[in-house]
Formats: sequence, structure tokens, C-alpha cells
Amino acid sequence: MAARLVQGAAAAVMMPSSMALIGHAYPDPVRRGRAVAVWAMGGAVASSCGPVLGGLLTMLSWRLIFFINLPVAAAALILLARTRRSPHRRVPFDWPGQVSAVLAMGGLTYGAIEAGAAGFAAPRVIAAFAVAGVALAAFLAAQALRTHPMVPLDLFASRTATVSVVVGFAFVVGYYGLPFVMSLYLQQVRGLSALAAGAAFVPMMLIGAILTPFSARITERIGTRALISTGLALMTAGLSLLALAPASTPVWALAALMVPIGLSGPLVMPPMTAALLDAVPPHRAGVAGGVFNTSRQVGGALAVAVFGALLAQPAGFLHGLRTSLLIAAAASLAAAAASRLLGAAPTATHPD
Repeated sequence: MAARLVQGAAAAVMMPSSMALIGHAYPDPVRRGRAVAVWAMGGAVASSCGPVLGGLLTMLSWRLIFFINLPVAAAALILLARTRRSPHRRVPFDWPGQVSAVLAMGGLTYGAIEAGAAGFAAPRVIAAFAVAGVALAAFLAAQALRTHPMVPLDLFASRTATVSVVVGFAFVVGYYGLPFVMSLYLQQVRGLSALAAGAAFVPMMLIGAILTPFSARITERIGTRALISTGLALMTAGLSLLALAPASTPVWALAALMVPIGLSGPLVMPPMTAALLDAVPPHRAGVAGGVFNTSRQVGGALAVAVFGALLAQPAGFLHGLRTSLLIAAAASLAAAAASRLLGAAPTATHPD
């Protein structure tokens, strides 16, 4: 658990910092959008390789999956050492904001996990949600009163920043919640091996990896708002079709139904990231990236917690699977509606 805590903390530092580096290195919105597409390609390639490579390694030992990152991390450190120093500002660490944020997210996630097993009326579930509510109120108060808050509340004066939080949360609920429930379904219900289950995700991941490098060019042609709305609509359709598919649907057909969800990745995340960097001042790129990344992490954590609880319900695994997919579809549909609030121009340079 301690190792996973360190791993998560490192990821929380790296993702916003990488977005800030892009924002500083590419002040021109068009070039920045293309740089974001290249940046997103790393995640797309990793997602494509992960299911199959993980399935292969688990045939030897599940512990081997954690060694995949070592050569990649070494290469990243070598490249980072050759990168020129970026501008920075010294500000006090926001301890009240940090502690209250961790308590709020921890209480919410724990409550969602335990609610599935013990019910919402269980004392520990009520206590967890109460802690989350009190901590959230404390966090908002701290951010409003502190001179150097962790999350300046006026950041959300930009409509783009607010929409990015909604889209980031909903997108990850579907994009990462799907492999969680479907991998369990394919192995526990359909009897596939870890390698075969991973192979079923290859078409979905591969289409995303192929299209990601071209996402910036597509955005320049049709606009940020239209592209993000289309991607979220595809995700909604794919999740809904999977939820309604009969139990006897062949595995190859399930793999095909997951392709629209994979297609949504390059249509949503790169343009949304670029739009967010365009909408905030350069000195706030790291903060905006941190908020955006947090919304995604909360979406992923809650998806696993809630969907895992639904799969374990007495109604049965298949019922829980379909309910989970429909929840994810509803979230992506709501995000598609929210994305219509974005500006029509693909490279806006000022907050809305």
C-alpha cells in the first residue's frame, strides 16, 4: 500500500508538470495543440500495449507488470536532464488545502467502496461521507481565505476550466471503468485467460493510438467543441451498446463494440487539454493541469469503487456490469452536453 501511495503521489506531480512544460515551451496555440497531441500519444501507446503485455507477463508472474515502467522512467529522466530549466515561482505550501482535499477524496472513495458491501446506512459509510463533506467545506474555505491557495477559486471563472473538470471526470469514468468491468467479465464469466482478455481490448486501444497524433490537425479543421462533443457521443453510444448486448454476444463482437470508446480517446483528451492550456495564463498552467488531472483521478477511483460494488451485488455479475456501463454512458452524455459550452474556436487564447 505504501508503494502504491508513493507511485500515485509521483504521478500526481508529473502529469500537471508535463502540461505546464508544454504550455511554457509552446506559447503559440496551434503549435501547443500539436505538442499536446504528441504528449497524449505516450498514453495512447501505453494503453495499447498494456492489456496484451500485462497478460503475457502475468503468465510468468503478476509482479513483473511493475517492472515495465523502469526503462521508460530511465529514458524520461535522461531526456529531462537535457531540457532547459522552466520558469518557476516560490509560493508557500498550502497545508490546509492539501490535507482537506486528501480527506475529502479519501472519504468519498472509501464511502463508495464500503456502500456496495455494507449499504449506505452502515455507520462507517455515513461517517466516511460525513468526513468527505466536512473536508470539502474546509477545503473551499481554505482556498477562499488563503493568499496562495492550492486551487485558486477564480480559476473557474473560465468556462473552459470548469468544463474541463466535468469532461475529465466523466471521460475517465467510461474509459478506465470499462476495462475494469469488462476484464473481470471476460475472465470470470466468459472464462478467458488474462492474455485473451487483454487481446480483446487491442482494437479499442489501437484505434486510439493510431488517431492520437492527428487529433490536433482534426481540431484545427472542425473545432474543439465539435470534436469533443463527437468523441463523448461515440463513448456514450459504445457504452450503451455494450450494456444492451446479449449475454451470448461473441467476444469478437464485444471487442468491436469497444472500438467507438477507443476512438473517443483522441477526440476528447488532447483537444480538451489544449483548450485548457489556452484558457489560463501561463503561470497557472501547472495549477490548471493539476485540477484537470485530479478530476480524472477522482473519476477513475470512483468508477472502480462504484462499479466493483455493483458487480458484487446479489442481483448478479451481469446485472452489475450492465448497470455500471449505463452509469458510465450517462456520465459521458452529461459531459457531451457540458462540452457544448466551450467556445467554437479551436485555439482560443483567453478565458471565456
